[in-house]
Amino acid sequence: MNKAITDGLVLTPPPFSAGLNLWSRENGTPGSGSYAGQPNAAFVPADQDFGGCLELQKITSTQKLRSFAETPILPGLYLRVTARVKAIAGNLPTVRIAAWAGASNNTNVTGVPQTGPAVALTSYGEVVTVSAIISTSNRPGVSMAWGAAPVYGHFGLDLTGSNGGVVRIDDIEIEDITAAFLRDMMTWVDVRDFGAIGDGVADDAPAFDAADTFARLNGLSVLVSAGTYFLNTNVTFSSKVKFEGTVVMPPQFRLSCTRDYNMNTYEAAFGDEEEGFRRGLQVLFYFTDHTTFDLNARRVVLKNPVDVAAVSGLNTLVQRRVLANGMLEAGNSTAWGNSSATSVATYTPNSNAMRLTGVANVANIIVGSRVTGTGVGREIYVKSKDVGAGTVELSRPLWGAAGTRTYTFTRYKYLLDFSGFSKLGRFEIRDMEFQCNGLASAVNLPPAGVGFIFADCNFNKPKDRAITSIGEGCQGLHVDQCQFLSNEQPLRVQDRTTIALNVNSNDPKIRDNRIVRFAHFAVLGGSGNMLIGNHFFQGDDESAGVRRAGVVFTSTNIKTLITGNYIDNCYIEWGNEHDSAPEFNAEYSFGGLTVTGNIFTCNDTAASHSFVVITPYGPGHFINGFTMNDNAFRTVNTNIDRVERVDTTHSTLDFTRFRNVVVESNAFNGINQITQSPVTIQHDQNTAADTWVIDTEGYLPFGGRARNMPGLTMENAVRNALNVIEYVTPYAETEKGTGARMIYLRWPKAVRGRVHATIRCDNPN
Repeated sequence: MNKAITDGLVLTPPPFSAGLNLWSRENGTPGSGSYAGQPNAAFVPADQDFGGCLELQKITSTQKLRSFAETPILPGLYLRVTARVKAIAGNLPTVRIAAWAGASNNTNVTGVPQTGPAVALTSYGEVVTVSAIISTSNRPGVSMAWGAAPVYGHFGLDLTGSNGGVVRIDDIEIEDITAAFLRDMMTWVDVRDFGAIGDGVADDAPAFDAADTFARLNGLSVLVSAGTYFLNTNVTFSSKVKFEGTVVMPPQFRLSCTRDYNMNTYEAAFGDEEEGFRRGLQVLFYFTDHTTFDLNARRVVLKNPVDVAAVSGLNTLVQRRVLANGMLEAGNSTAWGNSSATSVATYTPNSNAMRLTGVANVANIIVGSRVTGTGVGREIYVKSKDVGAGTVELSRPLWGAAGTRTYTFTRYKYLLDFSGFSKLGRFEIRDMEFQCNGLASAVNLPPAGVGFIFADCNFNKPKDRAITSIGEGCQGLHVDQCQFLSNEQPLRVQDRTTIALNVNSNDPKIRDNRIVRFAHFAVLGGSGNMLIGNHFFQGDDESAGVRRAGVVFTSTNIKTLITGNYIDNCYIEWGNEHDSAPEFNAEYSFGGLTVTGNIFTCNDTAASHSFVVITPYGPGHFINGFTMNDNAFRTVNTNIDRVERVDTTHSTLDFTRFRNVVVESNAFNGINQITQSPVTIQHDQNTAADTWVIDTEGYLPFGGRARNMPGLTMENAVRNALNVIEYVTPYAETEKGTGARMIYLRWPKAVRGRVHATIRCDNPN
């Protein structure tokens, strides 16, 4: 650092040859006396040691010599004032650098030292160098520490001691020596000091490595000063680094800033936030000093989807890595447009339920595309393809697509796309906002991997999907305390197409999320699901409006908990649309679902709306293991018929095989028909009969049969037609009457009275 060079400061006073009128015999302030015409001072044009110099006779106790020039004093500036002096005749004086410290109001700052170390002249003709260092800083080596008050100085020297001596003085020099102090004072080294060129052409990687090595060994940091530095290999900073300049490097090489690993560093390094984000994300996969790429609460505008596997250069990683603390926003760009292809293909479920064969134009189909067509369930994606074989691997089976037909393959574009990995596990995204702006989808998961986590994230206005799984990379997925805000909130329910998330594999934990007005919140294809504490609502402003499923289960035996959720203007749909043979065939049927302690509400809906809907896609299925208890059901403005039903669009259930179905302890408000199993019905037989018909009256869930009567209590005595008590006991015949929903109590004789019958729609054993 040299202010005379960098800022053009004039420091050194004029030479004596310019005229003694420029030199003061007092303090150097305006109006003080000069040496021009003084009998004790003369300019000597040709001294053998100095060339031109001042010859001065000491005639006062302190003979002052000051420049009239005002030398600026700046914070952090270190000045060295140097004078060369020799005695010519007479008494030998003592010499010291001296100054007058001027404040901003042109008064003298008296509280600071204004003289330097004194040097005695001991012989004639000997050249003696006298110097002093002046600075605002009080550091070792500073002769005059002035602090912040002085803003300029009049510099020169003093002659002290006996009068009468004659000396000659060479031109006084003032130089900026800040650099000598900065090396000790500042904790960095500049890459240019190690040979970096910074022209964007020469390979500066060796200089960067050398600077980092020196900094690491000496406990310093590295400064990448202004310039453009080309790096043609991987560069790792083990020391802290600051970027004033920028770097460029081929995409396959990495810049690893291990002590400053965050978004601010990488934006500064590459001079662009999008490129800085990609480069920082790239490094996340390669070193273990840090597991988290921190975006420093920054917004990064992306003009193109980020193919994370391509950015990283890897296809497999199963180590914890975290992206955190920022926003990714879709910027205006044509890159977000969906790609679509239409092809004829053959589906042979008995051969391979996860494959399409004979796919026309398979090269045009992009891996990760959503598959649609007749007999295709929701959220089916292309997991991989084989161009040579003409095949496409699917994320889930197709329920009704056997044979050859036409399919459409639509590829959504995502802010973060992990589908290029063959396997990625234990990746976490925390405290992130995905601002999709209706232009892009948010995140596409890898095709394989375990333990992907989203926590405390916001998904704002995704164009098509917030979180997509095209394979089994959703195994053990965690989605915790996130908010999903649809881009389609003003639309009617039936017009919406966006979906918050889908899962193909097992064991997702979806907890404490808020989801607003999507077509569906979640399409879940595996088992072991835990949905706890979520609030998902999907209503609109229509009167008697259509409602769609909030959560869709696409397989039968799901061992799932739905607990403590707020299910608002939508419903739970349970079907088997991801089954290549949807008819029942010696397999687990619908079972393993527990719905406990939830709030269900709806308003301005059609009376046919229900909160739990089973949709079998083939015949023969039944329920084996379903619990719905301690829930609160409520409607606003209009009542609904019942809270549960079977959607018979494709098939119905086999009610003769229901087992372990328990629906109890729920609260019903605005529901025309309460649902219970077991249900206890009070039957009053007012006329004597030997057969009492007890109607379950719609109480049994899903329109189930009266299959079992585990309890019967007679209230008071039964009496015959003559009002005489009869001591008789009935037996029960189950599954009688219309829809087999009645119980016949058979008595040995005609009687009348009141009984409480407990009836189940299932066989609990």
